Amino acid sequence: MHEKCGVVGISLQDRDAARPLYYSLYALQHRGQESAGIVTHDGFQQHSHVEMGLVGDAFDPDDLESLNGANGIGHVRYPTAGSVNACCAQPFSVSFKSGSLGLSHNGNLVNADEIGDELADLGHAFTSDGDTEVIAHDLARNLLEEDLVRAVKRTMNRIHGSYSLTIMHDETVLGVRDPEGNRPLCIGELEDGYVLASESAAIDTLDGELIRDVKPGELVVLHPDGTGYDTYQLVENEETAHCFFEHVYFARPDSTIDENLVYEVRRELGRKLWEESGVESDVVLPVPDSGRAFASGYAEAAQDEGSDIEFAEGLMKNRYVGRTFIMPTQDERERAVRLKLNPIKSTIEGKKVTIIDDSIVRGTTSTQLIQLLKDAGAEEVNVRIGAPPIVAPCYMGIDMASREELIAGDQSVEEICEEIEADSLSYLSIDAVAETLDTSRADLCLGCVTGKYPYDIEGEATDRDVARPDIGAPSPADD
Repeated sequence: MHEKCGVVGISLQDRDAARPLYYSLYALQHRGQESAGIVTHDGFQQHSHVEMGLVGDAFDPDDLESLNGANGIGHVRYPTAGSVNACCAQPFSVSFKSGSLGLSHNGNLVNADEIGDELADLGHAFTSDGDTEVIAHDLARNLLEEDLVRAVKRTMNRIHGSYSLTIMHDETVLGVRDPEGNRPLCIGELEDGYVLASESAAIDTLDGELIRDVKPGELVVLHPDGTGYDTYQLVENEETAHCFFEHVYFARPDSTIDENLVYEVRRELGRKLWEESGVESDVVLPVPDSGRAFASGYAEAAQDEGSDIEFAEGLMKNRYVGRTFIMPTQDERERAVRLKLNPIKSTIEGKKVTIIDDSIVRGTTSTQLIQLLKDAGAEEVNVRIGAPPIVAPCYMGIDMASREELIAGDQSVEEICEEIEADSLSYLSIDAVAETLDTSRADLCLGCVTGKYPYDIEGEATDRDVARPDIGAPSPADD
């Protein structure tokens, strides 16, 4: 699995927003590494700088100096819809009769093609194949006829899927979260302004204070002078569809999402993993880095019950090796695992080992890790996973393998265990995830682990009564 995207929006009182936006994007770099961008407004005109690459490569001091204005939005991108090139990098900017518009998007629409085709028939010209431009054009069209709040509501009534948006209309910055709350978004207070961000870690980076999560279906409008904000509940749904993988893998462990500190959630998931499928062994090892909190909670729960199991680091990560998925051949991907992770033999040799990871997708990495540990002298390698088996792809902004590539797509746990050559394998249950997050299964998006989605997706089953919005001729928003 690959990360999604990160969005941020800032309004300050007496200083330019470019550097705080830059620092915020650094804090969100884990959510996207393909491109980075910032758009600001100085009260007279919009300024934009968007480049391919990491945040540190996309901006130099002169770039930041040119981004004038106390209000702005930013974006780091991992593409799940649209091409991998500069035309799809964000924030996406558009100028029109009612002013300028910048838009950053985390998520994925499932009816972008239909809306895009309708807008194209109405004369809109598109420069990319991404769904972000579709949202921007639809909102720009609505702003020609409505005030800001009603225009946003009209667009929300037409788009279907997951989205957290930071938007800048002229010098006004706003944030929008989809009615199901699938993608995270929060608001924080700074000493001299306010910030919207995908994760609270970005607010911490700016020495700010987290106020709260943006509610599903809510619009937050920051005052351009940085003195406050207004909120509007534009859409209300009975059920949410929070992405549980934000807590399992994607978010930084020091972020708070939907009132849960991610690190503590992962530790509790590890404790439940022991309760459901603990196995006696000499040592429990995390797969770095996302398995660390799970393994800590797992070992603690085991020790609380009198087990002599030891928590230890047994795999050393080389942080200067690129991601394994960019290797063009299977041979190279397998070699990359050995370049990326090296066993600590003194922790492993002659011992029964349990390794903890957040997920198994294709199974290639798991197979290689198990072989690494056995080559290092492990007598036994048990695998425990801090999430349910991934049996179906994600359509909501996570770049997963296809259903055919997923190792759990058509195999039982026993068959997977045999294929990856583990001595035992267990996954965490869905109920344990819901209990840890203190929510019901009905309020989580579980499509990737059940094959049933909270959205109306062509060719897929749904787990609730949903319907796509009518995208015919735009109709006035409700009062």
